[in-house]
Amino acid sequence: MKFSLFYFDGDGLNIQGNPYKLLIESAKFADNHGFSAIWTPERHFHAFGGLYPNPSVTSAAIAMITENIQLRAGSVVLPLHHPVRVAEDWAVVDNLSGGRAAIAFASGWTMDEFILSREPHGSRKSVMWRGIEAVQKLWQGEAVTFEDAVEREVSAKTLPRPVQPQLPVWVTCQSMETFVEAGRLGVNVLTSLLGETLAQVEPKIARYRETLSKHGHDPNARTVSMMMHTFLGEEIEQVKADVRQPFCDYLKTHYGLLENLAKGMGLEVSLSDFSDDDLDSLLLFGVEGFMKGRSLIGTPESCQPFIQQLSDAGVDEIACLIDFVQDFGAVMGSLPYLAQLKSICGKEIPAMAGMA
Repeated sequence: MKFSLFYFDGDGLNIQGNPYKLLIESAKFADNHGFSAIWTPERHFHAFGGLYPNPSVTSAAIAMITENIQLRAGSVVLPLHHPVRVAEDWAVVDNLSGGRAAIAFASGWTMDEFILSREPHGSRKSVMWRGIEAVQKLWQGEAVTFEDAVEREVSAKTLPRPVQPQLPVWVTCQSMETFVEAGRLGVNVLTSLLGETLAQVEPKIARYRETLSKHGHDPNARTVSMMMHTFLGEEIEQVKADVRQPFCDYLKTHYGLLENLAKGMGLEVSLSDFSDDDLDSLLLFGVEGFMKGRSLIGTPESCQPFIQQLSDAGVDEIACLIDFVQDFGAVMGSLPYLAQLKSICGKEIPAMAGMA
């Protein structure tokens, strides 16, 4: 089992001090302790993840302070970008890092962010799949034909040339359909337990592996990365006590995002329907649920059985989301315990790691 660090909760409204201090210092820690990757997301128009509008920019910064760790987008919302722009930006990251760039692609979520797109929100899946193919061709030095604003065809080759001959690619997957298409293309997958249990995701992973094999890809040479909220310490009850309120605050922000998403789908859901006490009870219930089978919150010893379950389900790597606790000292203090868990699992749990 491999371990990487994942970031998503940075509050773009709060710019006191150095808002990227945790990203920078934890990236240095991960680089020095054998973690596999650093993931930074693409987020727009919301405090939840608001520190991260462009993962190529954050990855370029991290490239300057690390030597070993892979620098991944988690994820590039491909329908919001021209494939040429993606290939160019990430080739720069690849050069700055000496060949450590990788991208997870996503189709997008909320409708508001599609003001950045030339394509409608309803076409986002097909646009993503076409875009991935175009980015891969450009990365490999092929010419790809695009239309300009007056429908004139232009054959484009991108510069600079990247260090890696092929771009390592992940696709962010939740639906069975996306898992199957990722398997057909032979790319890695990034998934989570945000809305499902491991028992519900496991059949999708199995179908993904089957599809890889069916289309001539080695199932053991592809990576299933599972994003998971992570905070470890020395004593389990103290860890839960330290995490409970920050996690409630985190979910409160996340529930607001879900409200906006529901409205974009034509559903009327409002947090104002809940009293403050009811909302606090709901959030606390959600935190307790995350602590049971949907996160790595505890001690290196208490988390090992769940790591084994993830491995048995076909997960190769855990992408540890660490910034939901917005306390620099607390998060940095938890990382040595995560490194301890990584060391234990690296010796005891077989992995099926690979690149696309």
